[in-house]
This record gives sequence, structure tokens and C-alpha cells, in this order.
Amino acid sequence: MDSLGAKRLFQPDLQVPSSGGNAVAATAYAPVRSRRFGNAILRQRIARSFEDGVDLTVDLGDNVGSGQWWLGLAALASLCGATLALGSRIVAIPQSVPAPLTPVQRETLRPLTLSPLARGGATGVMTLPNIALVEPLNEAPERPRLEMTARLGGRDSFESALRRAGVGQQDVAGITALVRPVANLAGLDRNTELDLVLGRRETRSVPRPLESLGFRAAFDLKLAVSRVGGTLQLKRVPITIDNTPLRITGSVGGNIERSLRAAGIPAEQTFEFIHNLGYAVDFQHGVGRRDRFDIIVDHQRAETGEQRFGALRYAGLERSGKEKIELARFDFGGKPQFFRPNGEGARKGLMRTPVDGAHLTSGFGMRFHPLLEYTRMHQGVDFGAPMGSPVMAAANGTISFAGSHGGHGNYIMVKHNAELATGYAHLSRFAVRPGQQVSQGQVIGYVGSTGLSTGPHLHYEVWLRGAPVNPVQLRFVGGTQLAGGDMARFRAELDRLRRMGMNNGVSVAAAEPAEARGRGHAKARG
Repeated sequence: MDSLGAKRLFQPDLQVPSSGGNAVAATAYAPVRSRRFGNAILRQRIARSFEDGVDLTVDLGDNVGSGQWWLGLAALASLCGATLALGSRIVAIPQSVPAPLTPVQRETLRPLTLSPLARGGATGVMTLPNIALVEPLNEAPERPRLEMTARLGGRDSFESALRRAGVGQQDVAGITALVRPVANLAGLDRNTELDLVLGRRETRSVPRPLESLGFRAAFDLKLAVSRVGGTLQLKRVPITIDNTPLRITGSVGGNIERSLRAAGIPAEQTFEFIHNLGYAVDFQHGVGRRDRFDIIVDHQRAETGEQRFGALRYAGLERSGKEKIELARFDFGGKPQFFRPNGEGARKGLMRTPVDGAHLTSGFGMRFHPLLEYTRMHQGVDFGAPMGSPVMAAANGTISFAGSHGGHGNYIMVKHNAELATGYAHLSRFAVRPGQQVSQGQVIGYVGSTGLSTGPHLHYEVWLRGAPVNPVQLRFVGGTQLAGGDMARFRAELDRLRRMGMNNGVSVAAAEPAEARGRGHAKARG
């Protein structure tokens, strides 16, 4: 083998002369003179192909017969063989063959299929009824029975609510005749629900007959009216009521009104508690955060779950380091009043704080006026309160003045007797007129900021024998005093209220301090 043959053995694609004298590109290795050298060349070529990277995705339509072509054909044959071998081992999943559809089933499912309209498909076609089979009706059919719930509105009467629900006039008259002797129809609570069932009627020109009616006639009574044998009959359904009073004790915290409401006492009883204690304690200085309130109210609970609160029976306040304040309800002179343990009426002298929800902002005496910018006598005390808060008369009396009064703005003076009078300044509006008689605790005006004022507040004055005095330090005696048999009965009632607890059937709950639900910045006032 010459040197050129050796080069051709290891150098592919060499330009070699052809018989025509032109150079051609050799696509394979140069021929070898020995089979041993040929096998060596093939092994070197395969090894070099794997070193350069083998592409198994070969186009079998190109370079037919080349090494790459044979390699791709071998790969294809291997994949096909592997697929056939694996496919022959797959186990078939047994499954029952569904029965062919019957003509009726096929016709039922035909509207749900997707097929050309030309081949009978119903997709997108509106199916119309066969007019020949349609029978016209004189009127649309009605439900045989109507069950509904009517509700008494703000201006509804019992009869008007029934008529609005569709009850005929004759049935309304019959129901009213049955119900009126056993229930106060005019005193029904607003939003009372009337459960009605109306029956079948012959024609639309007549109202439906009443089959049954049920409603809550009172807290302890439910009435049911039903039609039996063509006539209306009334049935009384009594409701069992638990009349155990409710007693709640808890900490005053930062705001006694908020603490009472958080303990579950309604707004009306909360106001009555604070209002009556306001005659016996100064909420500005006489109540601390750690003091405890004690309240007993009438309480009713129905077996159906509803509950309602009644009158305040007992109001107590345990003060740290001071005598406990107790007020008990007792009927005297034909009307209920609150008395102290010694039989003295709670309402004596002047109210300590004549506006609810107020806090003392300025005391009595010499002070620097924030608007006039000089020191002068402050002839009363100021209570900060929200705009529009009600202002109450501190005691019984007559309105001697109600109008504009210089720096006082809107001003009211109440004359209680020949020596005592009270004044209320900076009001936003009046609730009384000059010459009108007022009672202690009656609303006479509303907090404002008229006159020389820096913000909403009440300027409260007390005049004794023509001279201003400090309302906070003023002391009065007198008022209603129980004696004899009235005093004995009151003492027995007070002892009964004091003994009320878990052992004798009264519900007692300990309220959480007001700080646990949110601190208040001002104490409620009586």
C-alpha cells in the first residue's frame, strides 16, 4: 500500500481523479485491499460517529445505502419490534357491550345529539307542539292551596293585614269576631307574623276561603283559627312563661352605662338605673372603676325561646371604702317610687347631673375665660356632652325664662321655690316654654354651643336666695319619707330583694369589667 493509499484509508471525502479527468468527492472511505483493513475502517467509522454524536432520526428517503441510512433503518426496526413485543403483553380490560338503542330511546336522545340537519339532527331547531293536540283553556290553572306569612306593618290593623293577604271580607269578619274577645288586636306588636293557609276557590271572581290562621296574640298566648266542617273555630294555645327575675352584678369600669349594656341590660332599664342612682350619687366624683353595680329587673322567658325585660326592681352600687348605695322599688301614693333603706325617697333636692353621658369639664369659682382671655367668676359648672344630648330639670318647678341670654346663648331658668332656682345655658334648642310646669327629670332642652362657648357643653347654675352656689357641694334634705305600715312593707320587700340569688331561683350573672370590652373615656351620668 502506497503512501497515498494510507492517507485515503484515514481521510474521507478526498478529491480523487475520475476517469474523465474531473475530481469527484468520495462519500465513503477509500477502498482497501484487505478485508482486515476494511473491518478496521468500519469500526473506526462507527466509533467516530458515536464520538461526534449519533442522530437516530434519519430521513430514510435520503442517502439510501449510506451508513447513516442503515443506522436509522436499524433504529426503526428495533422500535417497531419493541412495540410489538410490548403490545402483545397488554391484557384487555373486560367491559360489557351496551345493548343497542331501541327506536324510542333513539328518538328521545336525538335532540341531544350533534348531527347535520340534513340527516335528521334537531340541534338548534325549536320544537313546536303539535297544534292539533293543543286544547285551549279559558284561564290559567291555580294552585289548590296557598301558604303564606303576612306581617303587621307600621300602620296596619289586624283586619287590613288579613285583607291585604287575600282573605275575604266575610272570613275577616268571622276571624275578628272570634279573636277580639280573647286578644287585644289593637295592642299587637308591630311585625307580628300571621301564618295563613288559603284553600281552593271555584272561580277567580271570589276570594279564597281561609283554611287556617295562627299568630302570637300575647307573650304567653298563641291563637289558632281553623275551618272545620265549613265553620271557623278558635283554639287557644297557652305558652309557658318563666317569670324569674334577673340579677346581674359586675364592675363599673370606665363607663357604667357601657358596662350595663355589655352585661345584657336593655337601654330602657340601663337609663332607669343610672337616672335613679343619679339622685343618690355623684357620678363625676363618687364612682370608681373598681366599684360594682348590682341590678335586679323583671324578666320573662317563654318556652319558645323569646325573652323580655320588665321594670327595674333594685339598684345597688358597692363603692370601695364607702357606704353601699341601695335603692328599691316600692309602690307609694298610687305610683312606684325608689326609696333608700331608711325609707327616704331617692328623689330629694336637686339632681347631681342634669344631663346624661356628661363629664365635668370646668368647676365653680374663679377661672381664666378661654374666649374673653381674663379671669372672672364662673358661677356654675360645665358638663361636656355630645351635641343634642337631653338636658333634664334638676327638680320640680316652673320655667321662669327660656330664650336668648347674652353670653349664655339659649338659656333656661327653672324656679323651684321662693329661694331656689337653676339655670341651663348654651342650649341648642328648647323643649319647654316660659310658665310651663316641669317635674324632676323632665327633658327641658338639648346640649348645644350657643353664646360664648368653645364647644358643645352644658353650663349649669344653682341660685340660692339670689346668689350663685356650687352645685357639686350643695346638700338638701327632705323628700318623701316612709313610716308605719308602709315602712314595714318596704323593709320586707328590700330584704326579699337582698336575698335573691341562685338558691331561691333568681338568675345571677357576673358581668365582666368594661375594660375587657373597651375602655370608655367618660362615665355615664344620671
